[in-house]
Amino acid sequence: MNTFAYDLSESKLTSIGDEATDIVQVSEFFEQPGDVLGGAAAHPYAHINTHYPGVRAVVEPALLEGLCNSVSQLVVKHLGQAERPWMGQAWYSIVTRPAETLTPIQRLPHFDEFDETQLAVMIYLNQTAHGGTAFYRHRATGFEHITQARYPEYKTKLEAGVQKTGLPPAAYITDGAPHFEKVYESDAAFNSLILYPGTILHSGVIRNDLPLPADPKLGRLTINGFFRPR
Repeated sequence: MNTFAYDLSESKLTSIGDEATDIVQVSEFFEQPGDVLGGAAAHPYAHINTHYPGVRAVVEPALLEGLCNSVSQLVVKHLGQAERPWMGQAWYSIVTRPAETLTPIQRLPHFDEFDETQLAVMIYLNQTAHGGTAFYRHRATGFEHITQARYPEYKTKLEAGVQKTGLPPAAYITDGAPHFEKVYESDAAFNSLILYPGTILHSGVIRNDLPLPADPKLGRLTINGFFRPR
């Protein structure tokens, strides 16, 4: 039996925001999510990214291969792209950082990459009361995506806004005010997947009133990865 076998039959396309960004969502992604959870619990976790507010472990090669194949199929089905192989990297990830210790950049929505071919995947493997993923519009520019061409204006106006009103308090992002406006929020249904462009402004939906245990069986465990065509 393939522990990482997946099912894309329950997939749908949603268009969000003023910029009509296509988001792909899949329900019941893994055929055996319990086995995936067992594997996730066996990994050692570490702080391997300065911006991610928690700990991570690299996924198994077989799981990564399945995710690359899934992205390849989903973009053909929902995004109208030509069939081609995809490559990427992915991690088991658990948000653990206390809200009051968040750095300034962690209190704001972010984008992953200027590369407009890159797509991000998030799979929710926890059953906590924490949420899914929220997407935002920058109020001063109206931008929902940050490309290399847009970045200078975005940076200038964001810095001007922060200088005027100050940084948001040390807490996980909610509605994004005053600098951002939330345009969409995916839920965090167990064993669901969401696929979105890496240029879009987004943030995990983390409750500020709930604990963030590092135990994969108790914490906000996800699989997240970044993928681009070969």
